[in-house]
Amino acid sequence: MVVVGAGPAGLTVGNILRAAGVDCVVLECETREFIERRPRAGVIEEWAVHALDRRGLATTLLARAERHTACAFRFEGEQHRFEYREVTGSHHFVYPQPLLVTDLVREYADVRGGDIRFGVRDVEPHAVESDRPAVSYTCPDTGRRRLLRCDYIAGCDGARGVSRAVLPEDRVRVARHDYGIGWLALLAEAPPSSDCVLFGVHADGFAGQMPRSPEVTRYYLQCPPGDDPDNWPHDRVWTQLRRRLAATGAAPLTEGRLTEKRVLDMHDYVVEPMAVGRLFLAGDAAHLVAPIAAKGMNLALHDAFLLGDALAARLTGADPNGRALADYSQACLRRVWDYQEFSQWLSEVYHGAAAGDPFRTGTSLARLRRLFTSRQAAAAFAEQYLGTAERY
Repeated sequence: MVVVGAGPAGLTVGNILRAAGVDCVVLECETREFIERRPRAGVIEEWAVHALDRRGLATTLLARAERHTACAFRFEGEQHRFEYREVTGSHHFVYPQPLLVTDLVREYADVRGGDIRFGVRDVEPHAVESDRPAVSYTCPDTGRRRLLRCDYIAGCDGARGVSRAVLPEDRVRVARHDYGIGWLALLAEAPPSSDCVLFGVHADGFAGQMPRSPEVTRYYLQCPPGDDPDNWPHDRVWTQLRRRLAATGAAPLTEGRLTEKRVLDMHDYVVEPMAVGRLFLAGDAAHLVAPIAAKGMNLALHDAFLLGDALAARLTGADPNGRALADYSQACLRRVWDYQEFSQWLSEVYHGAAAGDPFRTGTSLARLRRLFTSRQAAAAFAEQYLGTAERY
């Protein structure tokens, strides 16, 4: 078994296989140090943490992660706190992705003795529709090509990886959506000004504050797509954050050094089906959901649980006919499309007020007010925000 990519999806699949006694090799083009430090998402839904825990992969997470039970929307100069724990009984975990990756690498390589090869180059899957697929790569130590023959390939190498590129165009459909907006993603060496996530809906554009730790805060600012981060010097960033997150009685933002500043163009895609032959995609290789609703890592983990369990069952003989593998794509895509729809809905809430269209502004604010005046609307929002629907 070969897993391409050592992100949350690939490492989770690898750990599930190792726990089942299945031999596998994880191939990663970056170094271990790089993937353990690469800044990424930090919000994990409670169901995903419980699923990690059942597989012995959440010990450190449960000891160190912050639990968030509410979020707050700031609009029309006021703050409105949304206590989703009271509505659903569920909460979020805040645990930066680099920490989760560090935990998963340690468990796979150091504890479970898994084979992981860092720094590989020119990875290429072969014969994915045959009974004996293979993956070739260039060894970083010798510069020589190596070929790994395997039973299955898990393509977990992200949006820019090679796995999706080898799928035959006549066998898959890629559905795409572009929001036509950008987010300036920022990391600040500054404590958060609130104990929960903040969403600022403002005529100048959306702003978000996501606590990462007591000393580090993630911020977002809506900007034109393709904008240059250099257009956002320190003073402009903090002026706009204060303006867009302003609310009566709110604590002032604590200014700090910006350690990351990059522009994300908001777009989505979904690959259907997520498998061809013996190549199975998971995570961003199969679908990209804009960070509007903080769903990307959660979808990657959901894919990994289903794929890892299905592969383990097939390769150990528990599911000799591979029925779970046959159902994998459809089972994943139900949740994928639900999360995509929620992200699209939430985008209009966040960005409608800055569209320059009085009608979109009015409907955006109407959606927000409904969350705080209708118990049914609040329950529906909380269910999608936390991913707690009974069925997808």
